[in-house]
Amino acid sequence: MALSFFRSNVIARNVKRQLYQNKRNAGYVVLIPEIGEDAENTLLSDNGLPEFNDISIEKCIATISKQSLEYENGVKQIEQTSANCKNAFEEVFKPLEKLDSQLELTWGLAKTLYLGNSSLMPTKSYIQIHERAHKARSTKFNSIPIFQAAITEKNRLKKLTDEEQRLLDKYILEGKLNGLDVKGMKRDRLSNILSGLQKERQMFRDKVNIANKVFTSTIKDGSVMREFPDTLVHSMAMGADPNKGPWKVTLQPHIYEPFMQYCPNRQLRWNAWQAHVQRCSSYVNKEIETASNLENVRSLRREQAIILGYETYADMSMETKMAGSVENVNNVLDSLLESARSMQDVELELLHRYAQERGFDDKLEHWDIPYWQRKQKWSLYGFDEDKIREYFPLPKVINSLFNLCSTLFNIQIVERAGINTWHKDVKFYDVFDESGNTPIANFYFDPYARQDQKIRIYDDAGWHIAMRNKCKSSETTPLSALIFNFQAPSDGKQSLLSFNEVSILFQRFGHSLRHLLTKANYSEVAGLSNVEWDAAEVCGQVMTHWLYDPHTITALSGHYITDETLPDDIIKNLQNIRGHMSGYNLCKELYLSKLDLEFHTKTAFWRDIVRELWPKYHALPFDKYDSHPLSFTKIVSEEWGSAYYCRLWSRMIAADIYSAFEEARKGDQDIIAVGKRYRDTFLAVGGSCHPSEVFRRFRGRDPSPHALLKNLGLPKKVIEE
Repeated sequence: MALSFFRSNVIARNVKRQLYQNKRNAGYVVLIPEIGEDAENTLLSDNGLPEFNDISIEKCIATISKQSLEYENGVKQIEQTSANCKNAFEEVFKPLEKLDSQLELTWGLAKTLYLGNSSLMPTKSYIQIHERAHKARSTKFNSIPIFQAAITEKNRLKKLTDEEQRLLDKYILEGKLNGLDVKGMKRDRLSNILSGLQKERQMFRDKVNIANKVFTSTIKDGSVMREFPDTLVHSMAMGADPNKGPWKVTLQPHIYEPFMQYCPNRQLRWNAWQAHVQRCSSYVNKEIETASNLENVRSLRREQAIILGYETYADMSMETKMAGSVENVNNVLDSLLESARSMQDVELELLHRYAQERGFDDKLEHWDIPYWQRKQKWSLYGFDEDKIREYFPLPKVINSLFNLCSTLFNIQIVERAGINTWHKDVKFYDVFDESGNTPIANFYFDPYARQDQKIRIYDDAGWHIAMRNKCKSSETTPLSALIFNFQAPSDGKQSLLSFNEVSILFQRFGHSLRHLLTKANYSEVAGLSNVEWDAAEVCGQVMTHWLYDPHTITALSGHYITDETLPDDIIKNLQNIRGHMSGYNLCKELYLSKLDLEFHTKTAFWRDIVRELWPKYHALPFDKYDSHPLSFTKIVSEEWGSAYYCRLWSRMIAADIYSAFEEARKGDQDIIAVGKRYRDTFLAVGGSCHPSEVFRRFRGRDPSPHALLKNLGLPKKVIEE
């Protein structure tokens, strides 16, 4: 899986690979250390799993270097036979699959260590390994002979399976988007563009990272911290005793976002907010201003798309999306906005009234909303994330999650002892079909935060790493790692999860099921591989919907002392909580999605685009100093240009899928039958069939946004139209 190798949250983004990024000339040289004869086998134990007890950075680098060289040489050998091959599947693509298997596992192992124990795999070392593996694996998608072999095989007059068709289409599209059919001066220009893009994106990323560290604010008054959760107090503490202070406010996501929700001091909130939205602007520090980098990235992407035969970069992006066209995305975004925008006005009026009743006598501003939004949610629904933790001890939640999967998908998940791991807290599980005695897949589970060993990102508290794909020709089964940052057991207490953390656990595990339960034969299209970006998060999102089913939430909750289930009033309120200020929250997502698409379809200056879009999506006026696009790393320096809408699209598809389970329950039908159909389509097929077709096989029709709107409690009249 091609992943951005400079930013941790992209590395961890659960195998979303942007096909249209450059795979040919990365512009760097990785020095290869001396390689011993047995380098290839030093990382694996006799059972074929990683030998974590005996892994060192040097061994990882030596092994990946040796495997990368062998991979590149193997691709060259396949190229020599591809021109005259009579069956590309047997002579080209199956040999490529076998080449992938060893490199894939070593690379996955390095990713797992990087996210699971950075003291064993520091960032600098992982970047070196990632770059070398990425460079090697990209050779097959930058091979003109292999590209031509795929085209020739597709043009043969013979019937192909869905999987074979998708495999050929993948190699052809990869080749096209990498410019393999571009000739002469245009090819040279494309190479220069891609090199320039890499530099501009790196500069943008570096400047934002600096800006996040430049701003700090110190709190000495303990009364300000009174409502803060313990985890946040500890994260902000500057002294030895977290409860005595002082405490430091920063713009790091895991500090800034909860700080804005819990800080009662309006001046402190404003100070942090204005620093956050003005990052990398000329208002703050011209040395780390990113406006020129943003415009250069937009310009280079536009030229890249035109050379490759597309009108805009957004049009090029749609080649790898379920939506298929910018027009289709805009239609969905506009239909959601029609419902959400009017609701936002009502929500903000109610929030302002709520704040006034509690002594707030100012006009509600951007920096006030997170704080009063949290307070209002507690007042309306008695919802306190920290208090609710007591009802979600991790062992019970995990048990219930596995039981739910067993019921719905006819599998058994069994812990296996004695397996070598990177930390004593890590557990290893086998996944069995109920009809078989041999595991069909395996996964590691690493639940707890470890200070200075794990990367922390506030809105992305867990990762799924596909360490090994299913592949028939190399006879490999899926292997995954699930890594989280839940609080560890302490003072005799089990690990207690907030409702949000339970949701993250369900989401990541649902995502992993697509990898673990795949039935595809080719690893290149198995599981999460080759799934269109806007459908990649669907299975994870489907799983989170079960948390709003009263029977499910009752089964997985139990007070860590009394084992009492979550109180009925909170269970009944969960749906209301999900819909709390949903119009406001949805409008924010719609705005950023639209902003991204506009940046990559229009040539107007970035601030002009912002000024035009803002009032259509926001009830509160635009602050003239607000420069949020200048730190919008996801679309500029990460892999989400013209793809920010993808998560929202996945949520829409997932809500529609889950509504099939709800319909079965209301109609007194067999939910198990729906679970089987879901497993046989979305979980089994993965990237070996286009997600639009997979959806039709499951649902019997095309997708609709109605279920998402209904779940969010948005106006029914829009749903019924």
